[in-house]
Amino acid sequence: MGRQSDGFEDEREEELRRRERAQRYARARREKERQLRRRRLLRLCLAGMLCLAAVIGAVTVIARAVGKKSGEAGAQKTQAETAFGENVRDVLTGDETADASGETGTAYRTSGAAGYSAADITGYDVAEGAEDGTGNESGGAGNLTGSAVAAGQGGETNGSSGSIGSALDQAGKIRVGDAEFLAGFTAQETEDTHGVDPEQVTSTYALLIDESTNEIVAEQNAHEIINPASMTKILTVLVAAEQVKDLDEKAAVTIEATDYAFSHDCSTAGFAADEQVPVRDLFYGTILPSGADAAVALAIHAAGSQEAFVELMNEKLDELGLSATAHFTNCVGLYDEAHHCTVYDMAMILKAAVENDFCREVLSAHTYTTAQTEAHPEGILLSNWFLRRIEDKDTGGEVLCAKTGFVNQSGNCAASYQVTDSGRPYICVTADAHSSWRCIYDHVAMYSLYAE
Repeated sequence: MGRQSDGFEDEREEELRRRERAQRYARARREKERQLRRRRLLRLCLAGMLCLAAVIGAVTVIARAVGKKSGEAGAQKTQAETAFGENVRDVLTGDETADASGETGTAYRTSGAAGYSAADITGYDVAEGAEDGTGNESGGAGNLTGSAVAAGQGGETNGSSGSIGSALDQAGKIRVGDAEFLAGFTAQETEDTHGVDPEQVTSTYALLIDESTNEIVAEQNAHEIINPASMTKILTVLVAAEQVKDLDEKAAVTIEATDYAFSHDCSTAGFAADEQVPVRDLFYGTILPSGADAAVALAIHAAGSQEAFVELMNEKLDELGLSATAHFTNCVGLYDEAHHCTVYDMAMILKAAVENDFCREVLSAHTYTTAQTEAHPEGILLSNWFLRRIEDKDTGGEVLCAKTGFVNQSGNCAASYQVTDSGRPYICVTADAHSSWRCIYDHVAMYSLYAE
């Protein structure tokens, strides 16, 4: 789908690129510092509100102790809590972020009196997200966190950020292989989120998420629109896995599929026109060699046509809460102005795929040999070259799953999943590296510099 190069550019051009990235990095750090100052101020306001709530609670207890009527005391307590909850929400969200408070409204009402503050902190995160361009994604985060606070007996929390984390730890954990994910397809920046060092990571777009906490550990331009190239195929296999019932059923690699790959100069798995292969082989052919012939054949088998399959892909994006910034027009990753997402969106797509047992199996395969057929009596040996090239690099853990991509408009890009030596799961997505090897080393740097 475009020419790749493993060589580096000349030193002068490289120096210019690095200076440009360094300038972007400095601007990003200044903006983040401004946001952190604003966040600290708002948290001070929240602390004051919490103190007020404690005083109100103490007054209520004293009133009961001196013999106030129980009915009158209960009414005063209810009024105080309601007023407190409304004031906190007003302070944190404001008139300009009504949408954010609306996103967390249900959790706000159901999490218990003390849990109000937890849901409201989430509302603030949504407001921050809206200013940072994350919009819909942060809204989803607010909704998830509010629900988790309610599920974790939010009424017993004290409203601090630590209590929110505790409530989340008690609800919504998912076992994924040997790792444990926090449920939900959202991630939020924190005070500890790093800007990416342009001297170490040359990709224009980069993101690292700790999947045990749903926190963004490091990012650069994570919410800017890119063309995902063949990273698209992660969603292709995820949607197909949800449609296909029998992986051993035979499927035809139609002439339409092979011609599509040939006419668009795509990478292929090497299936022959009209070859009958197990559906399972189409999944591996889509991911390991990034085969367009396999991807289109899989789409046709699963939905009847690539067009119908793409509709399912966009429905899945909507289900994951990504449709505000992600939209796909093909199952392969060919460049199209209407085919786009962010590296943040791709991280959520990879997380959903890794949580699917079969997709995780496919994405983690270093090599795979297809079934023997008349066209290929010994099968076809397929390789995931990203996994094979990164396996001996020091990333502080093991990179278990990966999918690369390249078109001229996106540069070399990749999405990968690692579990560190300490057992923490991370997802990394980068785009616009100037070579396939540089893309690999950017993932090595992201994991080794920022993962724990």
